Amino acid sequence: MEKYLNKIIHKLKETIPNDVEVLKNDIEQNFQSAINAKIKKLDLVTREEFEIQEKVLQRTREKLEQLEEQMDVLRKTE
Repeated sequence: MEKYLNKIIHKLKETIPNDVEVLKNDIEQNFQSAINAKIKKLDLVTREEFEIQEKVLQRTREKLEQLEEQMDVLRKTE
């Protein structure tokens, strides 16, 4: 995602005329800030956070399967 955003910022920076070269860095920083602000509003999670939650979900599924098996065994003994 970051690589994609950096590409966008780079392309925007390239469209700025050369005679305003001095302003390019300021403009690039403003683009970066604006994009980061919009991304934060989207309430996205990082890849790391996603992978952590994926592992938690997997453990929860495994535990649920174990409990279902135990319930089946208990029902059969009734």
